[in-house]
Amino acid sequence: MESLEKEALLAQDYLSRISEEAERKFDEYLPSPKDRPCRLHEAMRYSMFAGGKRLRPALVKASFDLFKGKGESVYLAMSALEMLHTFSLIHDDLPCVDNDDYRRGKLTSHKQFGEATAVMAGDALCVLAFELMGKTGNAKAIEVLAHLLGTFGMIGGEMTDIECEGKPVDLEIVDYIHYHKTAALIEAALKVGALLAGASDKEIEAIQNYGRAIGLAFQIVDDILDIVSTTEELGKDAGSDIEKGKATYPSILGLEKSRTRAMELYEESIKALDALEMDTGILRSIAAFIITRVK
Repeated sequence: MESLEKEALLAQDYLSRISEEAERKFDEYLPSPKDRPCRLHEAMRYSMFAGGKRLRPALVKASFDLFKGKGESVYLAMSALEMLHTFSLIHDDLPCVDNDDYRRGKLTSHKQFGEATAVMAGDALCVLAFELMGKTGNAKAIEVLAHLLGTFGMIGGEMTDIECEGKPVDLEIVDYIHYHKTAALIEAALKVGALLAGASDKEIEAIQNYGRAIGLAFQIVDDILDIVSTTEELGKDAGSDIEKGKATYPSILGLEKSRTRAMELYEESIKALDALEMDTGILRSIAAFIITRVK
């Protein structure tokens, strides 16, 4: 575990640096709160600049750089991925879904701006994300992103998560929810970066396998943290998964077996990277960060 923690520190440095780059682009691409509709634009910016690890933009950049991508299109994609992630969080927090009061230590969008504005802020971020992706000129990247966001991806996972609340579920259902709800957009970030860089089909398959594994590991760690952490540590309502009867790994396997499964997925992600004949150090360190993170 000590060596993993050292790897994780490298990832933290990388995430910090990429976060600064990405946020400069967010500021450039997001509408000004001085422009009408001012309140909507303010709400979009509120959630986009509420903090976070900026993992998805970092994965776009890491994949793009890994496959020797050139040009500015990567910044459009990095911004689009974070906008889509933020859109999902705004809607996930709504009273009609999870009804959460806090996200990243701040009031959720609907608590700050009202439910109607929050809904429209999420919608607007989703639309703007695809406007930015259109500017990349890469139709395949747009297609992949839309598929992994839609009913066969993140939105499908969110719907199944809602349907299964308070109901008995098995491991197959939990795997389905976790892959579609969380891992799909992480996989999309990596695939989009690779496609923009012109990676081969074999290279894209390897990066996809890595993304699927770390995405599932990420959500399992989230499940665990919801149980063992406080609201202050998480920056959001702790214990909410149990309270709402969510389908999670700990609810099926218990904490220790969930930790074991997360570690197995970490090892799967490293094996996927072994198929690439290039320096995958950044992606290895990000996998270590995911498996060792405390918040």
